[in-house]
Amino acid sequence: MAKKYAKIWIWMQNNRLLKAVSNQNSGTLTIYDESDKVLLRRTGLTRQQVKRIELIFSNNCIKRVGDHREPFTYL
Repeated sequence: MAKKYAKIWIWMQNNRLLKAVSNQNSGTLTIYDESDKVLLRRTGLTRQQVKRIELIFSNNCIKRVGDHREPFTYL
């Protein structure tokens, strides 16, 4: 099984559940709403930029879903 490099983040904002998927290897960040509609997609980011975004997420108490979970199966 291939190792997955995506990290999944969840948080509440204005009574809405938002989810973000960051991937350092591909340099992408995608933010979804509670209906899994894409709100924002950024590609072509460097590893440092993705790490910086992940650090901002963790500093703002955004919950990271564990590595053993498949995307969005926890809801």
